[in-house]
Amino acid sequence: METQHHADFQRIAEAITYIKCHFKEQPSLDQIADHVHVSPSHFQRMFTNWAGTTPKKFLQYISIEHAKKVLRVDQQSTLFDTAYETGLSSTSRLHDLFIGIEGMTPAEYKHGGRNLQIKFSFKESPFGRLIVASTNKGICFIGFVEDNKDGLWQLSSRFPNARTIEEQDPMHDQVLSFFQQDWTQLPQIKLHLKGTDFQLKVWEALLKIPVGRLSTYGMIADGLGNPKASRAVGTAIGSNPIAYLIPCHRVIQSTGAIGGYMWNPVRKTAIIGWEYAANELQTLF
Repeated sequence: METQHHADFQRIAEAITYIKCHFKEQPSLDQIADHVHVSPSHFQRMFTNWAGTTPKKFLQYISIEHAKKVLRVDQQSTLFDTAYETGLSSTSRLHDLFIGIEGMTPAEYKHGGRNLQIKFSFKESPFGRLIVASTNKGICFIGFVEDNKDGLWQLSSRFPNARTIEEQDPMHDQVLSFFQQDWTQLPQIKLHLKGTDFQLKVWEALLKIPVGRLSTYGMIADGLGNPKASRAVGTAIGSNPIAYLIPCHRVIQSTGAIGGYMWNPVRKTAIIGWEYAANELQTLF
């Protein structure tokens, strides 16, 4: 068993090396599987179990990282040049790749969100001051902040070249509804999220954790069909851009330990206790 386990690992390592070296050729599943001497269907299952993503998605991630590097390094590079350098057959494939993984077009990435306008405001919650930011598509960032300067740093680090305006937006006030203890009449809030397919799936899974309940990294991974992807789930949770509304605070370690939290583990503990008590109170009435 241990020997087979080691052999599988060696095949996955060889496949990853092959993809990294040959991504400009955009190899098919059959070609990659043939390189490591297993059937395509078996390789698909084996790679997904080990890497937490499919061979096709891994190839896309490698491709887009190269395309991003081309766009960053050479500002004169056209989209056609970038597609060619990445091994993609057309600029439309490059466009689809960026939309699917980065949540923005190649041009928007190249300009670092330069054409993106973000409205932000500061709000008070039971757990401290918030910065709430939105585009015309929806809420794009919520973070707990120590002060306004900290909030602006958090926002600008995620959208370095966007045009940010301190201006009230009705969506900002709607966010505060989620801090009331009556969760039966919550408004629908549109979110403008940028993330990989895997991150978006993890964040969607977080939204399904009921108020007053907890989950673990392993349970989230199991629910996504990738039981070995607990670490990848943790990384995706750590990248969550929407504090509280996407409830990453409801995920703890399998040992029962609270675990880390981008906006302070003590705040995470307080939120968990507050939600549990509020939920119990609602149950009584």
